[in-house]
Amino acid sequence: MEEVMTVWKKSLIFNCNGFTVFDGKGDLLYRVDNYMEGNKGSILLMDANGKALLTLRRKKMSLGLGDNWLVYEGEETMAIPRLSVKKSLNIFNNKCLAYVTAGESDGRNNKTMYEIEGSYSRRRCAVLDDRRRLAAEIKRKEGGRGVAFGTDIFRLVVQPNNIRTDFAMALVILLDQMF
Repeated sequence: MEEVMTVWKKSLIFNCNGFTVFDGKGDLLYRVDNYMEGNKGSILLMDANGKALLTLRRKKMSLGLGDNWLVYEGEETMAIPRLSVKKSLNIFNNKCLAYVTAGESDGRNNKTMYEIEGSYSRRRCAVLDDRRRLAAEIKRKEGGRGVAFGTDIFRLVVQPNNIRTDFAMALVILLDQMF
């Protein structure tokens, strides 16, 4: 059964950038609080109590060859990363925004786990697994009577059998960094 979350591109802490994520019942599920605007090298995804679930760290690429990020469990960044997310630079596939592989991608032997397609700026993205099944989706949020919210409030719809909800939220955070 799909899990529908409401994502608000705002931190609950004053003078912070980040995200606040609510579950379908309106309870706080995840949060991201970036205290320093310039610190885009490492981001923590936390649960409602402030416990670090995932650390997202920018991987420096030689010659500036695109955005590449590593996702670690908890606050640990010395362990083997769980995911590697790379911005797509393929001019022949302009639908693809990013590729997700397991572990640290070396660009040669890693099989793509997920491909993200769509438009993040319009909040219309699909996360597709290696068999092209929908794993998660970013959608614009609409209120009652056709009232549309801006791009700062949107839905994240996750198929928990195809992707962990915290991994799906990590992808949202990274798309926000990339685009």
